[in-house]
Amino acid sequence: MYHPGMRVADVQRNTAETQISVRVGLDGTGQRSLESGLPFLDHMLDQIARHGLIDLDVKAKGDLHIDAHHTVEDIGITLGQALAQALGDKKGVRRYGHAYVPLDEALSRVVVDLSGRPGLFFRCDWKRGVVGSFDLDLIHEFFQGLVNHAQITVHIDNLQGENAHHQCETIFKAFARALRMAVEADPRLDPSAVPSTKGSL
Repeated sequence: MYHPGMRVADVQRNTAETQISVRVGLDGTGQRSLESGLPFLDHMLDQIARHGLIDLDVKAKGDLHIDAHHTVEDIGITLGQALAQALGDKKGVRRYGHAYVPLDEALSRVVVDLSGRPGLFFRCDWKRGVVGSFDLDLIHEFFQGLVNHAQITVHIDNLQGENAHHQCETIFKAFARALRMAVEADPRLDPSAVPSTKGSL
């Protein structure tokens, strides 16, 4: 799945509540292997891989007999750590990315800054609290864990939607496409330069 020269990272996180492994390849083709134990979350992670053109391998075992909170949050944390490692010093990248994605009546906007500062600004009025048995409050927890450990700023706005599944899917697709833009090489930037007046991100 992963080829020499790609920006890749492999991270494991093991606690009393969860055992998580995540591998990412930022310069991939969207190949993926997803085993979170939560089919709806796997469906959303699939959007990150496909639309972000990120090769993604996620394996998780968690205390799902209690609820899904620890598993979802810890996957976000581990994915964030993997993104940070794969990005390295961020030389030559665009840094900023944005995307609007519709799905029928739903529309979401996501803006990403590889800022070196964690910040999540999440606005979504879910039309239902669950999709199947998946608690949609956990989507915020997933992204909070991700941005805290990737050290990035992410603005997520679901602008409209009547179907909760559609709302959530547009958020993940827009995040994937915004991240894809932010991490790609800027052809007009010196590849040894960091896109910041501070000289580091």
